[in-house]
Amino acid sequence: MTKNNDAQNTVYVLSPSCQIEDLEIGSDYEGVITRVEKYGFFVSLSKSVYGLLRTRNPKEKVGDNVVVKIAEIKPHKGKMDVDLGYSKTKYGTKYEKITVKRNVKRTRIGDISEDNVGRNIAIQGEIIQIQQTGGPTIFTIRDETDLTWVAAFNKPGVRMYPELEVDDLIEVLGEVSLHSGKIQIESESIEKLSEEDSTNLQELIDESIDKKAEPEDTSVSIEESEVLQKLKPKLAKAAKTIRRAILDGRSILVRHHNDADGICSGVAVEQAVLPLLREESNDADAEWHFFKRSPSKAPFYELEDVVKDISFALEDMERHGQKLPLIVLLDNGSTEEDIAALKHAKVFGIETVVVDHHYPGEVIDGKAEVDQCVDSHVNPYLVGGDSQLTAGALSVELAGMINPDIREDIKHLPAIAAVGDHAECMEVDRYLEVAAECGYSRDDLDKIATCVDFESYFLRFNNGRGVMNTLLGLDDRERQEALLDVLISESDKRVETQLKAAMPNVQTEYFDNGIQLNRIDVEKYAHKYTYPAPGKTTGYVHDKLVQQKGEDHPIMTLANGPDFAVIRATEVIKNDYNFNLNNVITKIQEEIPQSGADGGGHEVAGSLKFVEGLEKEVLELFITEVKNLKR
Repeated sequence: MTKNNDAQNTVYVLSPSCQIEDLEIGSDYEGVITRVEKYGFFVSLSKSVYGLLRTRNPKEKVGDNVVVKIAEIKPHKGKMDVDLGYSKTKYGTKYEKITVKRNVKRTRIGDISEDNVGRNIAIQGEIIQIQQTGGPTIFTIRDETDLTWVAAFNKPGVRMYPELEVDDLIEVLGEVSLHSGKIQIESESIEKLSEEDSTNLQELIDESIDKKAEPEDTSVSIEESEVLQKLKPKLAKAAKTIRRAILDGRSILVRHHNDADGICSGVAVEQAVLPLLREESNDADAEWHFFKRSPSKAPFYELEDVVKDISFALEDMERHGQKLPLIVLLDNGSTEEDIAALKHAKVFGIETVVVDHHYPGEVIDGKAEVDQCVDSHVNPYLVGGDSQLTAGALSVELAGMINPDIREDIKHLPAIAAVGDHAECMEVDRYLEVAAECGYSRDDLDKIATCVDFESYFLRFNNGRGVMNTLLGLDDRERQEALLDVLISESDKRVETQLKAAMPNVQTEYFDNGIQLNRIDVEKYAHKYTYPAPGKTTGYVHDKLVQQKGEDHPIMTLANGPDFAVIRATEVIKNDYNFNLNNVITKIQEEIPQSGADGGGHEVAGSLKFVEGLEKEVLELFITEVKNLKR
């Protein structure tokens, strides 16, 4: 509104936080009648400022808006009283309103303490969450120093300040109070900052968070590893992204493959993030509200999973005022099969971090195809490594950068992941040495990895936080040993039952190129809907056959059902024959496009899916490709 130079038509409106010292004698103010007596009526000008307008037989009633003039401010019984007079501006006359804001110096949130309880202060910050409780509306506010809660009271369950949204920059005037032992501000007024003030404050907040999110320690546990050294910048970037999400008040959703390697990955990051959430959030249940770890059956991010994740994220944003989450994919996320799901997430502006060791396809200038869809990508293939450096190892290195305090607690996890994934390389040897220092022999590690796989089969889509922590030796070692003894005997019994059915039905062929191919139809010659599942059964059959001749022989096992196949092979087939399962699948897609072939994984361990009617053609082409390999 254009300011009117006619002083008689200027009326001031006090903001709720204004005090008596903000009044000016002789000026006109708009207020609301709160009480009517025979000798006059009381007018409230703000939350704590009111005065008496003396008049006989007043016609006004409670709730009416009136314009009054400040006649006198005088001390009375140790307080200041306000006498009001009639304004020359009549109640029905048009007038210009000017809001008077209390001139309160801004207090940084980090400087608020219990010494401020009961005092009125002004804070400025960014809204990072809005929660509608059964009582007040709760705003979580962050400035460049810390965060706090702001409670806005009205009728129970009614959303206060509906015009405000997450990410808005605001100023809050209110009284400091304690709620459940934590400091919160009971707001008197909340207003959006001007565009200029918002920009300046946002720069301060971003600079502060960016500095705090920077990992303090970016060292890796195996300094002599060329691959880990090359991956350090990528790991540091991923760690900073995760630390920043915590400071930004974003929830973190971890998705990982549901095997020993993937679970070690997820648990390592979980161990790093949870203490920071407890430290950084005012929410006593922050570790449950802002962190979720979910296993994925497939070794890639499925559309089924991403649709659920986005749906829940949007629901949390609507119901609980949360920001969209950061998605962290561990032991999946790098392959062509992940791209559809990652693009799905990108449409909604969801940031993603990927730590994987599956073959990502062709790498050009240190980037794979999936890099166009993710914000941070860690994979040994990007720096000339391969799948033998497992996701579990990479995730432990990442977790140490996120939170160095937990390094000692999780330093044995890479060895469990490596043994579970049958990985062999210099780094694995070092991780095995570290595990030995922690009291774990290779047999112990194999036992733990087997039990993790066994337990995860029955947990299915449940993360089993407490159980997995016990199995992985993160709490009570005595309980760990007792639980391992229970599970390993049951696992061994079920594996033995499966092998009794499967082994007699394995058909072995020897090709001219020296490769031994073992075939079995697991749909017909293995127990269904029980542990071990087809993928694990294939692994156990393959290991049994390899034990007879040794890892240095070119041995491949192909287990199939009517519309799928699982492949396992010794490393010598990759190294000496240049075999890569992903390339063979690509050729099947090109030569038999009607088969709907899909799948992938590591070079010598993965799966293949196809339509049932073309099972014979797909498997024949696959076997032909193996026969044609040259040493």
